[in-house]
Formats: sequence, C-alpha cells, structure tokens
Amino acid sequence: MEHSSASVKSSEKRDQILQALAVLLEHPQRIKITTAALAVQLGVSQSSIYRCFSNKSQMFEALIEFIEKTLFVLINKILQEEHSGTKKIENLLLLLLGFSQKNPGMTRILVNDVLINENEHLQLRVNQLHDRLEATLKQALRFAASEGQINRNVDVTARANLLLCFVIGRWYQFVKSEFERDPLTDWEVQRLTLLPSELL
Repeated sequence: MEHSSASVKSSEKRDQILQALAVLLEHPQRIKITTAALAVQLGVSQSSIYRCFSNKSQMFEALIEFIEKTLFVLINKILQEEHSGTKKIENLLLLLLGFSQKNPGMTRILVNDVLINENEHLQLRVNQLHDRLEATLKQALRFAASEGQINRNVDVTARANLLLCFVIGRWYQFVKSEFERDPLTDWEVQRLTLLPSELL
C-alpha cells in the first residue's frame, strides 16, 4: 500500500510539473523555459523536479504524449459516433482548432515553436503526430466518398493535406501573434471555402 501511495504521489508531482510547464509556455513574451523557472513557478527546489524528470526533454515528451492521448480520445469519439462523413471532417477540424484555442502553450509545441533548441527527437515526434492527423482526415474523406457524400473521384490525399495545412497555419498564426489571433476566428466564413459545397 505504501508503495502504491508513493507511486500516486509521484504521478501527481509529475502532473503538477507538466501543468506548470504548460503555464510557462502560455506566456506571450516567450520567457525562457528552464528548470529554475519551473521550480519558482511551483515553489519547489530544482532537485525535486529532477527526481521526476531527468531533463527538460523528458518533460516536453510527456507533454507531447498528453496532447496525443487527449486529441486521439476525442478523434476516435468523432469517428465512431458521427455517422455523417462530412460532419466527421468538419468536427475533426473544429476539434483541432478548438484544442489550440483552449491550450495556447500546447500550440507552441504543435508548431515546434518551443522545440527548436531541444532534442531533435521531439520535433520528429510532433511531425509524426501531424502525419497521424493527416491520415485521420484522409480516413474521414474516404468514408465520406464511400457514402456518396462527396465526389468519389476526389483526391483524398491532396484534400487531407490541404485541410491539415490550414489547421497548422491557424496554429502558427495564433502562436506568432502572441495568442491574439484566435484559431477559430472567421471559421464560419472560411469553412465555406475550405469545405466546398460537395463537403457541406
């Protein structure tokens, strides 16, 4: 029981550290992310942080895992519960833009903005996440085509890439504007261009 209790405490401490890191990432002026800054944010010693994570890369990796799990739980729900192929596509885009809107700090990770000087492995991990998102959009487009909701001859690879490029572009603008340009601004207008009549 004691071992289990220690394990829970360790897990809670890891979560607190990751939450503090996410808060620091939300700072519009891009303050330097260091373990010293994290320790101040948490009101703990740097050594207590190192007991949970041996370096900053491990913390970023844990945040990327959190993003992946959160997004794909919601993505799978959309794919399983939404019966309309076109609605699947629209809801997937809304999910990706809405996640960014609610999680500014995480968006910096999604566009690799904060990972430039970190371990290259982390950037590759984010790139792989982008590939998975594009594959998901492709799957939704294929479903819509098979249901006759969009032209069966649509190039799903090209269309999925276009949709993901739009999402990443909105993420990037959000970050570069110091979180002033809301990813969902003008969505109702842009969706009419982004999702041509055959998709609506």
